[in-house]
Amino acid sequence: MLEMVINADIKKGKINKNIYGHFSEHLGRCIYEGIWVGEDSEIPNIKGYRTDVVEALKKLKVPVLRWPGGCFADEYHWMDGIGPKDKRPCMINTHWGGVVENNHFGTNEFFEFCEMIGAQAYICGNVGSGTVQEMQQWIEYMTFDGKSPMADLRRANGKEEPWKLKYFGIGNENWGCGGNMRPEYYADLYKRFSTYVRNFGDNIIHKIACGPAGDDYRWTDVLMKEAGHLMHGISLHYYTLPNGSWTEKGSATEFGEGEWFKTLKQTLFMEELVIKHSTIMDRYDPEKKVGLIVDEWGAWCDVEPGTNPGFLFQQNTLRDALIAGINLNIFNNHCDRVQMSNIAQMVNVLQAIILTEGDRMLLTPTYHVYDMYKVHQDAQLLTVDFKNTDYIYNGEKIPGISVSSSIDKEEKIHVTICNLNPIQDIEVDVDIRGIAVNRISGKVLTAETMNAINTFDNSNQVKIDVLKNLRLKNNRAGCKIPSKSVVLLEIE
Repeated sequence: MLEMVINADIKKGKINKNIYGHFSEHLGRCIYEGIWVGEDSEIPNIKGYRTDVVEALKKLKVPVLRWPGGCFADEYHWMDGIGPKDKRPCMINTHWGGVVENNHFGTNEFFEFCEMIGAQAYICGNVGSGTVQEMQQWIEYMTFDGKSPMADLRRANGKEEPWKLKYFGIGNENWGCGGNMRPEYYADLYKRFSTYVRNFGDNIIHKIACGPAGDDYRWTDVLMKEAGHLMHGISLHYYTLPNGSWTEKGSATEFGEGEWFKTLKQTLFMEELVIKHSTIMDRYDPEKKVGLIVDEWGAWCDVEPGTNPGFLFQQNTLRDALIAGINLNIFNNHCDRVQMSNIAQMVNVLQAIILTEGDRMLLTPTYHVYDMYKVHQDAQLLTVDFKNTDYIYNGEKIPGISVSSSIDKEEKIHVTICNLNPIQDIEVDVDIRGIAVNRISGKVLTAETMNAINTFDNSNQVKIDVLKNLRLKNNRAGCKIPSKSVVLLEIE
């Protein structure tokens, strides 16, 4: 029996809803086919946007969406993506598959899509191959309400009023595909570019600096020291590689318990990264004004056999559901510093929440985790005190359980629990203190096998079910957490 204590009257801070954000890049079939099919498509659409995808995303209450990259952002020139579609110039997407990019999905389309699904826009600007003037003009095009060349250009393209833009990233992975820069050089560039990302009218932009890759703690230190006072957020990128290697990442679907264990161990490293980068940030920003923005994360596996290796298409198993649940629990528990995260990516790429094939769509196990966890958005974090069990495999061990908890405005307590052990169920007893409770309900996401997937012919092999055999007595809640599962408890 695993005993937990939750003090419902001791709130530890607000879980920013943007922790449940997403990422869409001009990569493979994420934008084209996944989100945008065009007004003339036979696939049901609303002004060119897939109807089924729009409805699925509205259900998730997507709070924020990052675009246009990724590596694509630092070769994207925004003026190519405005105006009449038949006059927009084509380009080669050199990063992702060498395919032709027709620029039919640009600034206007991105904002329209965000409005459709109810998400705030998070745009990543081009520092790697762009200019200060280009970035300054893009901000003016999007947010200026007065008389100016860029505001007039926006009006000529059919948008009279400016958009509200809250989040703007100044470059992407500038230590790598965004220019192979040293942190000192990028810090100077950040200060220069950010000067011209101006606030017009009542639109206040939160400027997000390109942060480190994984455990590059020196990058964080240099950026915070040199430019921390000029930013609202600093990004962090970390991917779960099943084999821990970029050259042999491992299959998304063909794995046994050894690969399962190794993958979840890689995932849990996110906690160490968040703690150590936060410690560096605390040195320069003790008031925690700068948010840690984990705007690229998730499982990165080998592409599905027979698909374009530059499209990064991979299937999504129950293991991916555990990866998502563990990461989101970590972000919740560190909501004092983590203010946004954006899983990579939204549709058809990497750890996608949605897959499409022609006019068919399916929801992946990862989608269902977001559906379960959305109750944490803007709720107050509660600490969960417990002595964790160990999941042991071949003499190695990792924590057996991942947990986070929150209380919402209606004083409903939500507890999300991941059982990392693919073989053993765990009995849990939760002692709720500080509030009287009289009802409990639960949901569970699991399957018979650890590599179970949803397919277009069988889209419900991994789905949310009702968690049965719940107990509630004397303010103590109990249940069995099945092996290899993600569980949501609602206590009120």
